[in-house]
Amino acid sequence: MKSFTASDGIRIAYRDEGDGLPVLCLSGLTRNGTDFDYVAPFLGDVRLIRMDYRGRGASDWADPTSYTILQEGSDALELLDHLGMSSAAIIGTSRGGLIALHLAETARARLNGACLVDIGPELATEGLSVIAGYIGKNPVSNSIAEVARARVRLIQGFDNVPESRWLEEAKKHFVETPEGLKINYDPDLARIFDPPEGAPTEPVDLWAQFDALSDMPVALIRGANSDLLARETAAEMRRRSPAVIFAEVPDRGHIPFLDEPESVRVIRDWVEALK
Repeated sequence: MKSFTASDGIRIAYRDEGDGLPVLCLSGLTRNGTDFDYVAPFLGDVRLIRMDYRGRGASDWADPTSYTILQEGSDALELLDHLGMSSAAIIGTSRGGLIALHLAETARARLNGACLVDIGPELATEGLSVIAGYIGKNPVSNSIAEVARARVRLIQGFDNVPESRWLEEAKKHFVETPEGLKINYDPDLARIFDPPEGAPTEPVDLWAQFDALSDMPVALIRGANSDLLARETAAEMRRRSPAVIFAEVPDRGHIPFLDEPESVRVIRDWVEALK
């Protein structure tokens, strides 16, 4: 991986591969750029840029008060500056989609389009509660193989997923150490759920930001069993923006892996619309 230094001195890791249309991939809250490994083989005709947020993956840990959508959006723009890019399209899964919405409102000229993956202008409280329950905690499992087997039983909303995929997931997001299995992000990220709010401090009514995407190619992928993006919210997004390229992925919760046929079709159609 490559890296650059953000304006506040934090080293941000990223991967930059391919040629053509620049597509910036932004992952979920506790995740990192490896989430896009599954879809990357279907995007060989774009310049695929995958960034690890501060405090996640291969990037430096930082002051937990900087783990905000505003700061992460700023880091994304600084990455584009570092690469000499005036603009890019964004595939944003969960947290990454919220960052795309933020940039649509605050840095419109830097955004060419957005593919929102299982995220929208409103967040279902059920999904937020699930995230609050695990964020910042190391698994009780003692090995990568053990945590993979546990995820087959514990991850809700996912059906017909081979155990080999959960093993891949475990390898991406946990690290085996002499002290046991560890998460590969800063545990202090959990502080965004600290009382008194008990939930992320960023606003969850983002319809104005979504409306700011109206004049660019937009795609929406929803897991059919999602507990964060309600079916009603997805329907309202499509009502407000009829040109949205949409698919609901069966047997998937929050979030689809993006190599499902439905996901690939939407992303490929969206890429074509960007050209």
